[in-house]
Amino acid sequence: MTLFRLALFSSLGGLALAAPHQTRNPDTDACTREALKAHTDTLIAAQTSGDPAPLIALQSSSSPEFVYTEDFKSNNLSTSVLRTALKIDHHRSLLDTTQCATYTEIISASDPSTPRVIGTQMRFDATASKLIKIETLVTQPGDWLFNASATLRYARQEDSIWVPIPEAERDTREVIQAAGDAYLDLFNNKSVVVPWGTPCQRLEGGAYTGRGLPTDSCNVGVPSGVPITNRRYVIDEVLGSVDAFVQFATRPDSHEFRVEKGKLRLVHTLTVMRN
Repeated sequence: MTLFRLALFSSLGGLALAAPHQTRNPDTDACTREALKAHTDTLIAAQTSGDPAPLIALQSSSSPEFVYTEDFKSNNLSTSVLRTALKIDHHRSLLDTTQCATYTEIISASDPSTPRVIGTQMRFDATASKLIKIETLVTQPGDWLFNASATLRYARQEDSIWVPIPEAERDTREVIQAAGDAYLDLFNNKSVVVPWGTPCQRLEGGAYTGRGLPTDSCNVGVPSGVPITNRRYVIDEVLGSVDAFVQFATRPDSHEFRVEKGKLRLVHTLTVMRN
């Protein structure tokens, strides 16, 4: 099991903290999927051009507390990965209108000089008009099982799965998050019951468990005694998905899950190993 080796590189510790829930007034707030989609489009355009100015323009002048982190370290947009123009081969976003937040997975594989797989969470005010926080994980050569070309190939194979779920069949936010949390809790508590789905495929860096079979499983074993803490969630009920930025022992990490009828269908992970 590949994550066992990761656990050997990491020391243990930390306290589990969920992202605070934003209180919103549905009568006056207007955080819509359309507004959030426009912001993820802005992110993609900024990364493609290597110019973060459009995102800087979204920051609130009245909120000097704007936060940008890269690999869980404080940084600023003008010196961030967004200053590197990337040829983006594939991207996909989760839109969370309850928290007014987004998660975007970006894959840049075709330019051999700058292969990157990036995960970015963005958080906005209650009307989606001002950008409050960006957290970005930038994986590249040297990070856990990194292989941008393989990641691109497998991500494209899943495009027909990462689609909207019919409204009558959608799980609640609570069910979606609980499925992801059960998977993460298993690393430190083997008694946890994980709602495994079948088939289920996991994309860990560039390594893939799926073989295109109806019996594909994500239940292939995980290491023991590894706390996964400091969880910050973005949940999209329409896509049946949750992304959690977490501390995997001491490593900056993202775990993204697709959940269907309460069971895990897809898992994507990014883990930074360089610092």
